[in-house]
Amino acid sequence: MALSLATDLGLGQPAEHMARSAQISMRLGERLGLDDQQLATLYDVSILTYVGCPVYGNEAATIFGDDIAFRSEFAAIDRAGLPAMSFVLRRAGAESSVLHRIRLAAGIVATGGRGVAEQMANHCAAVGELAFRLGLSSDVRAGLEQSYARWDGRGVPSSLSRDQLSLAARICHVAEACEVLHRTGGADAAVGVVRARRGGHFDPSVVDALEHHHEELFDGVDQHTVDELLEADPLQRPPLTNEELDVVLAAVGDFCDLRCGYFAGHSRGTAELVSAACELLSVPATEATLARRAALVHDVGRFGVSATVWDRPGPLTSGDRERMRMHTYYVERIFSRPEPLRRVGHLAATHHERPDGSGYHRGYGGATLSLPARVLAAADAFHAMTQRRPHRPALTEADAARELRTEAEEGRLDPVATDAVLSAAGQAGGRARAGGPAGLTAREGDVLALLAQGLANKAIARELRISPKTIGNHVERIYMKLGVTNRAAATMRAVHHGLVGSGPAPLGS
Repeated sequence: MALSLATDLGLGQPAEHMARSAQISMRLGERLGLDDQQLATLYDVSILTYVGCPVYGNEAATIFGDDIAFRSEFAAIDRAGLPAMSFVLRRAGAESSVLHRIRLAAGIVATGGRGVAEQMANHCAAVGELAFRLGLSSDVRAGLEQSYARWDGRGVPSSLSRDQLSLAARICHVAEACEVLHRTGGADAAVGVVRARRGGHFDPSVVDALEHHHEELFDGVDQHTVDELLEADPLQRPPLTNEELDVVLAAVGDFCDLRCGYFAGHSRGTAELVSAACELLSVPATEATLARRAALVHDVGRFGVSATVWDRPGPLTSGDRERMRMHTYYVERIFSRPEPLRRVGHLAATHHERPDGSGYHRGYGGATLSLPARVLAAADAFHAMTQRRPHRPALTEADAARELRTEAEEGRLDPVATDAVLSAAGQAGGRARAGGPAGLTAREGDVLALLAQGLANKAIARELRISPKTIGNHVERIYMKLGVTNRAAATMRAVHHGLVGSGPAPLGS
């Protein structure tokens, strides 16, 4: 459910949009006569249907400008044929020069929109890997991987149509569109649009169920709360163990770091520094655990900030700066319940607070910042410095350490926490080398690390000074060894195995 709230941000929709969509999905499922197990699958799929949309935001921003604004407008569009192509061409190159817009539009027409379709496929692959990491069933995973599929087979993947699509996915596609259309135009407008797409985007049997019961389906849907939806789970699931919660939060952090390629591995790497620094400082076990968990998800709020902000190569405008600062508020909002997650979210939201009060979003300072919060701030800053960003190259650990010490000397970071983080960083190993996870060679590990950061094959070739053809061969072998078929899934595996943004994972993990 926390992920669904993050999805609302990335879709440019009001809070709890996906939760309301899930309410409509469940009502449709009941009217279609789904049994308990089918309803349980539908419940999970409906909450997370479009969770993959905000990942790889910089790729979308390259074509469409503000990727969140693009998704917000796209929500009401029939996503195939002339309506979709017209919308895509209209948005191509938004916020750029006329000449650039013409070039982008020409490229989209020439390729039949293949680049946009590939983005959708990447999103679906990333969600499938996330579902696997979360331990969700194969039926749920299938439904999530078909977020962009269509009844008529004109979606992604194009190999699926009609009853080949997951029933849960077919119901969720109708429900999510209905939530937007009902909220913006009323019940009659929602039913009219969905009826017009019957047999195209939408399964006719689901549309028929909607038409026959639309008043009941929409009744009070905007008054239900997330807590009520949580209580409506068809399955009686046991609470997560501490170990399971750690696994889930790590998966969520890895997934949300896909927001832009250069963030890959940041949350996990920060969490490792936090954990080691807390041990050096003898932070009580309960607080150290909380700090590590907060570090794993501290940047989930990035889903709510356009990739055009993160991708800016120069200084941010004042408006962009305000938008960027909101990501700490968003993470607190996303993890606002239940209580164990509320504490995680509250601490995660402090990662840009500073002892001198110069940080954000609350402007905490002095004694109001706990030791775990100070450690998190220092670890986040150090790890971010060692990753490339659009406005600067990655710093060496030595250079990052000097920057961190300067911040501490000038009062923007806590000196004790900074020393602990730097000590922890000095103990960390490098990337996995030969004999690493999945049998990757040293060179394959280097290629995968750059691939996961969003670099194309030619850019990787320039970085490693070898031919693009050789890089292509490496990529094929990497995919084969990892058991994946695309960069999205490979990135998730790379971060999990410590090949991006952190020290190596134990062999065989």
